[in-house]
Amino acid sequence: MLAIMGAMDEEIELLLADLQDREDLGFPGVTLHRGVLDGVPVLLTRGGIGKVNAALTTAYLLMQGASRVVFTGVAGGVHPDLKVGDIVVSTDCVQHDVDVTALGYDAGTVPGESPSWAADPALRAAAVTAARGVEGVHVVEGRVASGDQFIASASGVARLREAFGAACAEMEGAAVAQVCAKAGVPFVVIRSVSDTADTGANVDYREFMPRVARHAKQVVRGMLAGLPPAP
Repeated sequence: MLAIMGAMDEEIELLLADLQDREDLGFPGVTLHRGVLDGVPVLLTRGGIGKVNAALTTAYLLMQGASRVVFTGVAGGVHPDLKVGDIVVSTDCVQHDVDVTALGYDAGTVPGESPSWAADPALRAAAVTAARGVEGVHVVEGRVASGDQFIASASGVARLREAFGAACAEMEGAAVAQVCAKAGVPFVVIRSVSDTADTGANVDYREFMPRVARHAKQVVRGMLAGLPPAP
């Protein structure tokens, strides 16, 4: 079963409105919605903001039979070619706020864990194809940098670009990726750029959220039409 996850209501509400044969499954702190979207059985959920919420919700999805996970929503653009409304499809994910460098680890590396987690090639290809069908947007494949911080400064953007080669910044993707990788479950993160993660981020984010949410819906629906069968 394919799982589709966002952090906020706005990131999944357009998809939830189209979900057929809906069944709501309640768990502590999380509600999963099981149903059919464009003929495909799916689990759909709002996971909440931040890495802990994302990891918890991903675990619930896997326990309910999710065999592939698509995380969708908004992010701050870090790649210099990105504008508001553009789309990032993850090549891999890294936790930019992890710092154990005092013990000799590279920045972003959780001791005992991979320094980053790569997206599934088939899901990634389907996401790129679907994203390129959204009129008027630029699609970038790149690294998603996750941390429990809202990046809203030029210095913060520069750090993520220079230290991690990040394409965008958000607060959940790497946690989803880490849980999926531990379970051997394919995943991809798709982010629509709601701001440029600089000093205007708080204004851009609120103004453009509805637009980028529509883009997220279009990409997910396009993926459903083009996904290969699950292995």
